[in-house]
Amino acid sequence: MIPAAFDYVAPSTVDDAVRALAEAGEDAKVLAGGQSLLPVLRMRLADPGKLIDLGRIPELRGVREEGDALVIGAMTTHYDVQRDPLVAEHAALLARATDTVADPQVRHRGTFGGSLAHADPAGDLLAPALALDAEMVIHGMDGRRTVPAGDFFQDFFTTALAPGEILAEVRVPKHTGWHAHYEKFNRVAQAWSMVAVAAAIRTEGDAIAEARVALTNMASVPVRARAVEEALVGRPATAESIRAAAAHATEGTSPASDANADADYRRHLATVLTGRAVTAAVTA
Repeated sequence: MIPAAFDYVAPSTVDDAVRALAEAGEDAKVLAGGQSLLPVLRMRLADPGKLIDLGRIPELRGVREEGDALVIGAMTTHYDVQRDPLVAEHAALLARATDTVADPQVRHRGTFGGSLAHADPAGDLLAPALALDAEMVIHGMDGRRTVPAGDFFQDFFTTALAPGEILAEVRVPKHTGWHAHYEKFNRVAQAWSMVAVAAAIRTEGDAIAEARVALTNMASVPVRARAVEEALVGRPATAESIRAAAAHATEGTSPASDANADADYRRHLATVLTGRAVTAAVTA
């Protein structure tokens, strides 16, 4: 199917993009990598009057260091996040999760910020961003503001982005030396996660010193598994300790039942996958 007609603009700066979005109002859509938006346009489930393409804004791309944080431009592709040496060194969990996103073609076109702004609860980058305490840097006509990941994701496909705002970059605290793993369960390769678990673990000797665990598709937003983290810290990195901590994985979750899995099955998956993710992380 062919999309309905729309006006197209490709600004070269963030300020120009924000201005164009404000002028167009609610009749506009922002185009990042287009991997979610273009199919919707083709099926005419969306009918924007104007499409604002962020692809020609250089300042929205790339990874850089700023003190104790990495700054990842919203238009940085999944492929570039996968292979960036700074991400591998300081935020390995993001690299592990990005490895599981769709297929190579999508990873070359899809963008880090676009995935987060889309806020699909089954998306693979939301839980890692939450686990790593990332912050979203948002630009609008009133200037720039920063929103923690825990406040950014608000509901199904809903974020803290207000009309006229764009996600410009993501600040990720460095987790240098942490072990990480992303454990994903889906029906077929390249599909959305039924449930997935993002785990970042810092060990001291044979014990777990710090733990960050977050769950994908166990609620309308990514969920931080605080009870699991608390049960892990200070415990030896043994199968028994990890299994006991993973038993707390479903606390504070509200999984949905759908055509892929019912809520009880998702609870079972969350417990099993949490154990696998933490085990894989500490043995990495």
